[in-house]
Amino acid sequence: MQTSASIEDIYRSESRRVFATLVRLLGDFDLAEEALQEAFKAAVEQWPRDGIPAQPVAWLVSAGRFKAIDTIRRRARFTSYEDVAEIVDEMAEEAPDQHEHLEDDRLRLIFTCCHPSLAPDAQIALTLREVCGLSTEEIAHAFLTPAPTLAQRIVRAKAKIRDARIPYQVPERDELAVRLHSVLRVIYLVFNEGYSASSGASLTRHDLSQEAIRLARLLLELLPEPDVAGLLALMLLHESRRGARSTADGDLVPLDEQDRSLWNAQYIVEGSALVERAFSSGRIGAYTLQAAISAVHAQAASADATDWQQIVGLYDALLRLEPTPVIELNRAVAVAMHQGPQAGLALVEKLIADGQLQNYHLAYAAQADFHRRLGHVAEARAAYGKALALTQQEPEQRFLNRRLAALPQ
Repeated sequence: MQTSASIEDIYRSESRRVFATLVRLLGDFDLAEEALQEAFKAAVEQWPRDGIPAQPVAWLVSAGRFKAIDTIRRRARFTSYEDVAEIVDEMAEEAPDQHEHLEDDRLRLIFTCCHPSLAPDAQIALTLREVCGLSTEEIAHAFLTPAPTLAQRIVRAKAKIRDARIPYQVPERDELAVRLHSVLRVIYLVFNEGYSASSGASLTRHDLSQEAIRLARLLLELLPEPDVAGLLALMLLHESRRGARSTADGDLVPLDEQDRSLWNAQYIVEGSALVERAFSSGRIGAYTLQAAISAVHAQAASADATDWQQIVGLYDALLRLEPTPVIELNRAVAVAMHQGPQAGLALVEKLIADGQLQNYHLAYAAQADFHRRLGHVAEARAAYGKALALTQQEPEQRFLNRRLAALPQ
């Protein structure tokens, strides 16, 4: 049982790392996915008997590669012998435990998935699915897009990579800037799914958040641009609050009720320093402005001491760069904290009436909270009901139900 649990832990923490290396070795997403499953199947059969190897990732890569060679040989009757022999020979020449490749294969895979010949949404969806292993439903939540649409987008992107023979490599430095925007969006979407899981019993998925932070650190080392520093700062400052965001029972704790002594001071110091570094460059992007907003929260000793006027000003600057409805919603919440709930309610109701956020549960949750604070019981009850109908995350459902039950009858 202990070995089985260890294999499950390794699968959760290392499977996408193994997959990325198998994609490099095999040059095919579907073959790599099949090889990954075969490698873990072999581990389930052999490790309880032989023990877990000292280097399980290298073992899994090697096992997956040889399983793929067997698969190619079985398919030989559909392909010319010369083609199969060449493929197998090339794969056999690759040493199974080249550790210098293992650490950066996921970064290579991200840049492959974010190749400019793919549509931007396809780049992000494919990377979330293939690099990080998110389900189609989780990606669809991040995109606010139907799951079948996302599934077709991923299939078409994989086919284009195969047919266009897009190389599996990190671009040369003169090409990096062009590809950087999509890569940063990918990393941040991965982080967001980990910081606030789209569905299920858990509020957060720590593994995804840590993976996003790790990838951002790698990218900052590779390309020390202000936008990369800003994104890493934003994620660290958000992540600093993880320990205070939920109770021991897994219930959500809103920002204004969090125990700030539980916030990670090391992440706050590092994130704040990165914000200053990005601002000092004079090239201030959207991630840096969002990080600055998080830094204002982090520097306040309490919720009441938060400089909401400064936060509203930063949102104004952010909207000039990225005029999106979600950012408008976040600004509306800040306006409500600065000017009162009536001011925030007017902004949120206009967003909903315009149809921009009519399927976004947090818009209705904000609307409900403003009505609650204004004493509008019937309106608050209706808005909480709409928010509950749209959220799939159990801790959020429990939080909304508690707020709903606390309303006067």
